Amino acid sequence: MEQQQNPWQVRASALQYDNRWISVTEHQVINPSGGPGIYGVVNFKNLAIGVLALDEEGNTWLVGQYRFALEAYSWEIPEGGGPLGQDPLASAQRELLEETGLVASRWDLIVQLHLSNSVSDEFGMVFLARGLEQREPQPEETEQLAILQLPFEKAYQMVKNHEITDSLSVAAIQKIKLMMLEGEL
Repeated sequence: MEQQQNPWQVRASALQYDNRWISVTEHQVINPSGGPGIYGVVNFKNLAIGVLALDEEGNTWLVGQYRFALEAYSWEIPEGGGPLGQDPLASAQRELLEETGLVASRWDLIVQLHLSNSVSDEFGMVFLARGLEQREPQPEETEQLAILQLPFEKAYQMVKNHEITDSLSVAAIQKIKLMMLEGEL
């Protein structure tokens, strides 16, 4: 496919907010049709990392927690942030152990995605974890988690019924369902 040139012209940029997870920059721009405007961009300082764990019996694990930004409870695959300079697989292994107590002997990268590319540069990666062994969860101090082991098909139905709306989780569960339908799992 043909790559297009950037039609945006940046006239000035100013950092508006910064913490250890994100920064927000406001750009004064000339938009693609030639008019002046502003464009705010949220820059993420970590990769979004997700893990879909799948055992030999076709079960998976979801983590439930209250999401402050949504003001709602959310069921999702184990996920978190991975430092940009760190191996994403190491981050995935850490997240799975922290949130579920699981360790896996087989790992496959199944999804890569930009999570909200109209306003942020957040990039996510999701791994499939198999060959599972149960240990003790090690949640972070900011996490109050419920752990649910369930048949994968039930998780898929939760996506279909809009009970799971987290983007990494929806993408991962749909990808695994597609892989199953195509005989790749």
